[in-house]
Amino acid sequence: MTQPPLSFQQRADLDLLDSYDEELEMELDDDRLDALLLDGPQQSPSTEGAIDRRLYFRELFRLQGELVRLQDWVVEKKLKLVVLFEGRDAAGKGGAIKRITQRLNPRVARVAALSAPNQRERTQWYFQRYVSHLPAGGEIVLFDRSWYNRAGVEKVMGFCTEDEYEDFFRTVPEFEKMLVRSGIILIKYWFSISDEEQHMRFTMRMKDPLKQWKLSPMDLESRRRWEAYTKAKELMLERTHIPEARWWVVEGNDKKRARLNCMAHLLSQISYAEVPHEPVVLPAREKNPDYFRRPVPAEMFVPSVY
Repeated sequence: MTQPPLSFQQRADLDLLDSYDEELEMELDDDRLDALLLDGPQQSPSTEGAIDRRLYFRELFRLQGELVRLQDWVVEKKLKLVVLFEGRDAAGKGGAIKRITQRLNPRVARVAALSAPNQRERTQWYFQRYVSHLPAGGEIVLFDRSWYNRAGVEKVMGFCTEDEYEDFFRTVPEFEKMLVRSGIILIKYWFSISDEEQHMRFTMRMKDPLKQWKLSPMDLESRRRWEAYTKAKELMLERTHIPEARWWVVEGNDKKRARLNCMAHLLSQISYAEVPHEPVVLPAREKNPDYFRRPVPAEMFVPSVY
């Protein structure tokens, strides 16, 4: 029996629900065993002090709406915004970046996640490969790890010399001051998690076939060298926390709170306002009597498995 065609409103409702499902899929990836019932009764936190999921989603969507307003302001005023995300492996940097950029225009807000330097890049000025990713006016760039690799992984793993390490600390304050003088808004976040929390997240990744790819040999080695990373982090924060580009520490043991807190703080760092837009009017489609839509061969369609 043929089903009657859906009305416009029904299709719109389904499209909106699909948008929500995209976010639900992300959350299921965090904890697939828990049911996410947005329309159900208040859910008791799974652990003491955990944020209620209904509140989390409500605030997430609200903050993402504000980020869209910020994006419009950045474009309107030709601002240049750079946000650095640093922290231990599995600290939640990637999850926060996903939620920040999820509703934004990828032509305005992009993520720079650089791989290890190649042979040519190793002979360049250390900051050179990062400079090419800096924003022009009206752009936002989020660095998923940044030039602070030298103060962390390169120092701990012995990928740089002691002279290169010390030169980094002499140079980076002047480099960041230069960026700020050029008009770049520079915000630096360090995602902090406990020893026990990182151990738990690594263990879960080891057991989850959908997340095992996140565990590289370097990640496993970083786990063994927890104390060395702690010392390197403490020294980095001490020597690179400057008035022009200060560090902000995000408590990351609770992923959801960390995301909301980071998003709210990022919004608070830039004075922005609503950008007025002309009402969008859908123009009438032109119709030509001689137009004929040719049929698509059946073998070109993707099979309807679902």
